[in-house]
Amino acid sequence: MKFIRKFDIDIIRLKEGEHHFDFEIGGEFLDHFEKIKEVIHQIDLKVEVCLDRKTNLIDADFSIAGTVGLTCDRSLEKFEHALDVKNKILYKYGMEEKEINEEVFQITPDTPSINVAQLIYEFILLALPAKKIHPAHMTEEDESEDAGGWIVYEAGSEEEKEDNIAGQNPFWEALKKLKNNE
Repeated sequence: MKFIRKFDIDIIRLKEGEHHFDFEIGGEFLDHFEKIKEVIHQIDLKVEVCLDRKTNLIDADFSIAGTVGLTCDRSLEKFEHALDVKNKILYKYGMEEKEINEEVFQITPDTPSINVAQLIYEFILLALPAKKIHPAHMTEEDESEDAGGWIVYEAGSEEEKEDNIAGQNPFWEALKKLKNNE
């Protein structure tokens, strides 16, 4: 519980304007969030949180940079993966504390502090690649998939596609004839 308090930001005393907070993410973070150990075996990140307090909201910009140790899905070798992530969260003032959506939280005006540990954890997990391939085992196919994505399933034959492009789909033509007869 003491560890998680390191990520508390006292917002009740903050004056309007920008405020910067720095956090270092290391092995203790992995120990606290046990589930992350299934994906990451080593972590060395620096997190900068920039809070811009205004009259009715707090704008929080998160900047996470450093490296994480991953295990290759193909060879099971361990390798380091660089992360450079930027995220934004809004804290709006309201009557009760609740999460409005993934990017907007409602807090009360007398909320003493916000804890950013869970947000940092989620930002790290979302920044990891879905397919973890060691750079030494990466092929041109792997690199092209990362760049533009790929189609899992495409319906229809080449002839049907050509018919659709030319506007000569026989099914549509038959439906148009039925419609015109009425």
